[in-house]
Amino acid sequence: MSTTTADTPQVLLEHHLKALRLPTMLREYDKLARTCAVEKANFPNYLLRLTELELLDRDRRATERRIRQAKFPVVKSLDSFDFLAIPALNKTLVLELTRCEYLARKENILMLGNSGTGKTHIALALGLAACQRGPSRPLHHRRRAGWRIDRGQRRKAPTPLSKADRRLRTANHR
Repeated sequence: MSTTTADTPQVLLEHHLKALRLPTMLREYDKLARTCAVEKANFPNYLLRLTELELLDRDRRATERRIRQAKFPVVKSLDSFDFLAIPALNKTLVLELTRCEYLARKENILMLGNSGTGKTHIALALGLAACQRGPSRPLHHRRRAGWRIDRGQRRKAPTPLSKADRRLRTANHR
């Protein structure tokens, strides 16, 4: 005959939450239960709050993971960009691009300009905005073509060859 203790349901609940990979619920369920008891909230409200916490935390972790996977050389946002320094830049267009609608349309963004005009800063900010919006494909930086979306292709993207590399390659194929 087995004996049960008052802690058994709590131990089982914690085990199940770990097995279901619900770390926020595991971390917050007891504290939230006490808060809801003080507020005399019913069980569905308690469960709703608990699941909302889990979803918010998952979204936060997913955004952090996308940013990490993008391997940006530095994380920049448009909050730190000085639009007044470059009056010719169309601020409305740049802010519209942060909505990331071009991703759904599978369009590219090409930025041209002199050195020091903020192209890299804007590209990094748009990449960050895309990570925060949650694209279905990871972003990658192409050395000469900027950020691209990984479409699951297994082939390596061709890299530009220098003149010396082209001469060597041509000489080896003769």
